[in-house]
Amino acid sequence: MSTVADAIRVLEAAYPPALAESWDAVGLVCGDRADALTKVLVCVDPTSSTVEEAVAAGAQLIVAHHPLLLKGVHGVPADTPKGSLVHQLIRNGIALYCAHTNADAADPGVSDALAEAIGLEVTAPLNPNADGRTGIGRIGELPEAEPFALFVDRVAQALPFTEGGVRAAGDPNRRIKRVAVSGGAGDSYLATATAAGVDAYVTADLRHHPAGEHLAVPGAPALVDVAHWASEWPWCGQAAGILRAALGGTVTVDVSTLRTDPWTAQSAGAPTRTGRFTG
Repeated sequence: MSTVADAIRVLEAAYPPALAESWDAVGLVCGDRADALTKVLVCVDPTSSTVEEAVAAGAQLIVAHHPLLLKGVHGVPADTPKGSLVHQLIRNGIALYCAHTNADAADPGVSDALAEAIGLEVTAPLNPNADGRTGIGRIGELPEAEPFALFVDRVAQALPFTEGGVRAAGDPNRRIKRVAVSGGAGDSYLATATAAGVDAYVTADLRHHPAGEHLAVPGAPALVDVAHWASEWPWCGQAAGILRAALGGTVTVDVSTLRTDPWTAQSAGAPTRTGRFTG
């Protein structure tokens, strides 16, 4: 019989906690390491919907990418959103384990899963650690160069649907071969992507000013901005595969297909072209 501790050993071998950023909060959030384990749910976000999914499935462990308690707290009363989740987890005998920036930096990690989904062959980290193997982001290559417009469609088809969709900035005819990716919010690596000499950079949560300033740099890569949740969801399959390989036969590992991207709708109306707003 496998235990929660067995799953944690597998996860920490794949995503060493030492790779986490100093500000991060990774590891076991709640639960008993000695508890028997027969079912695991892997997700991006530990939310009420994914906890309810785990309860309905009879899982004893949730493996989430995003931390539940990233900032310091002085209590988890049940009448607060995060406290309510902690109580729900404990009442149902479900442990929560979070692998965040350690999973981002690991080899393979979050950005490897994103690169694989897009169809890239990874060649190096985007922002390598001293070992040259681990680090944030990845650089990879397409089998053949293709126009940027086609590449943007490739990204949109590779990732799960979100209301925000996929945004792009760049010449639609630019040939794309060498690509940088960074799962999650990646505008802090815009200059790194430019220095790497890639043709395009795929990440999430790009903001107006950093993106505009980036594009003003001669030779800067074209940008593809996707939903934060969508950019990291491929990692769930990677983590699930690692757990199945190590604990297969005793533990069932499911990947949550619930969309926990917070944006639920966008306007269906066409923008007006009247008055001052004529751009």
